[in-house]
Amino acid sequence: MKVKKFIASSMPEAMKQIRAELGNEAVILNSRVVHTGGVLGFFKKRSIEVMAAVDPKLEIAERPAAKTASVRRGIPASELQMQNGELGNEAGQVSEVKPSKELLKEISELKQMMSSLTNSHQCGPAFPEVISKVQMYLNEQGLDRSLEDQVLSALLEKWYLSGADAGDSEVFTWLKAELAKGLEGIPCGGISYTKKFIHVAGPTGVGKTTTLAKMAAECVIKHKKKVAFITTDTYRIAAIDQLKTYAKILNVPLEVCYTIEDFRFAANEFKNHDLILIDTAGRNFRNKKYVEDLRNVIDFENDMETFLVLSLTAKQRDMEDIYSQFSIIDIDKLIFTKADETSTYGAMYNIIRKYRIGAAYITNGQDVPDDIIEAAPDIIVKQIAGTMK
Repeated sequence: MKVKKFIASSMPEAMKQIRAELGNEAVILNSRVVHTGGVLGFFKKRSIEVMAAVDPKLEIAERPAAKTASVRRGIPASELQMQNGELGNEAGQVSEVKPSKELLKEISELKQMMSSLTNSHQCGPAFPEVISKVQMYLNEQGLDRSLEDQVLSALLEKWYLSGADAGDSEVFTWLKAELAKGLEGIPCGGISYTKKFIHVAGPTGVGKTTTLAKMAAECVIKHKKKVAFITTDTYRIAAIDQLKTYAKILNVPLEVCYTIEDFRFAANEFKNHDLILIDTAGRNFRNKKYVEDLRNVIDFENDMETFLVLSLTAKQRDMEDIYSQFSIIDIDKLIFTKADETSTYGAMYNIIRKYRIGAAYITNGQDVPDDIIEAAPDIIVKQIAGTMK
């Protein structure tokens, strides 16, 4: 693949240069407006910078039959390599050469240029069609621009190194691999079973109580653990009644705590249990005092594992603000709820990558205990890329 950068006064002029040097089969990879020259920052000249490429195999196909025949008659290998980017084998057949250092350098320069562009999305089609599909999909999913550029750059490099003829299915496989690569080193997964106290925190309306019941059901039914509930949600009578219902179904005890002394008493009452799951009142995350009040009711000096619950129907900016406010207590992992109420999951990936904090569970409905999935990199990637066609 021959890749070259052109600078012209206009797009038509750039296209003329590209056709003259690379032929009619050239592909536009990227374009942007640049300003050059000038004096003391003024009178700069506006130009168009275009990155184009052509497949040498297409150049061979366009050549006259006489020239093609000369390849079969045995032109020296070194000359063939210079003319066509191909080498003849002993049988006189033509085989493709591995990517040269020059090509890899050009691809590296292309990746650097892509990462520096701030207006490439407004400059028309910047990628081959199959890559453009991925770009549009990631935009719809709400993936952060910087992460999107990293993924697209990697896909573009693989596409050209594969011979520039990979189809949707192959590129989709690459996409999943690149998204998974971004999650490497970030621990995901549910309850660790190394701590006795499991604390679920979060703002109002994210489904904390229902999620806690799903987690408790998994502990009791799947892992055969002896479980107890503590709730500090004394603001809503309905919340206490809801948790009492779940406690009765699972046949586990429940204590309601109003103060930190109540909490310590309940913890002592349940000292022979394997796990104590703690429900808290939904807090207005914009009021820092409400979050700080958690310390007045819960003894965080205990053997505690804390999960912060975020709704996937929320805006990413709100998710970040929630994480920032609740980070005054130690957050071990995140739980993402309401996956069934949205079709965009980029914010989940963005939050995990930005704060380098793993996901424990993803919930996708109201049914207890069924609608909960233990998070893992492949599960998160599937959630994001699973609807791509």
